[in-house]
Amino acid sequence: MDLSINWKGKMAFSGVSPTGHEFIMDAAPEVGGENSGPRPTELLLQAVAGCTGIDIISILNKMRLEPSAFQMDVKGERAEEHPKRFTTINIHYALDGELPEDKVVRAIQLSKDKYCSVSHSLNAEITVSYSINGVKGEKAI
Repeated sequence: MDLSINWKGKMAFSGVSPTGHEFIMDAAPEVGGENSGPRPTELLLQAVAGCTGIDIISILNKMRLEPSAFQMDVKGERAEEHPKRFTTINIHYALDGELPEDKVVRAIQLSKDKYCSVSHSLNAEITVSYSINGVKGEKAI
């Protein structure tokens, strides 16, 4: 995968993904940015959620299951000292619909342990939890 990132002045950078999608990243004003786009670390957390979410939907679809709603709440903790990497990431998956718990747990486990290339590219402890139709899941993942 190749892409080019161009400096737009101050702390802003823009680019085009290999699939043709434009994006911009910027820093907060207190460090010289203009807040014209998300921070790279924000994009990283979004990428983890997007990657695992796509995995889970794909796996559930292969099981002939389709959630009526799916939301993820993601919390990333960062180190105090530079490079201030993510040390832990917690993802709570909230799914609604006619979904057997064992199938949801299996889809989450497969994404977490095998398929999500974004989370496997990070050096952070990633924990997950889930709920189905508002009921907290009991199975360990």
